Order: sequence, then structure tokens, then C-alpha cells
Amino acid sequence: EASGGIGPEDLPEVAATGVDYVAMGMLTHSAPAADLSLKLAPVP
Repeated sequence: EASGGIGPEDLPEVAATGVDYVAMGMLTHSAPAADLSLKLAPVP
């Protein structure tokens, strides 16, 4: 596995080393947040 500071532009060079897996934190660090809140109304 290769990880740390790897972006999409680095994939060809990293793949050439023969690693089986590449971890890219930028996929989750830069993803926009989704509002999954559950708002309940009081029961009358």
C-alpha cells in the first residue's frame, strides 16, 4: 500500500512501483458535507 500526499496526478508514477493499493485521503478530506440530520416534530 502507498499513502501520504498522493493525488490523482501521482497515480501513474506510484502504480509503476508495483504497489497493490493506493490510499488517497484527499478523496474524503475535500468532499462536501451532506446534511443527514433527522428533525422531529413534537407529538400533539
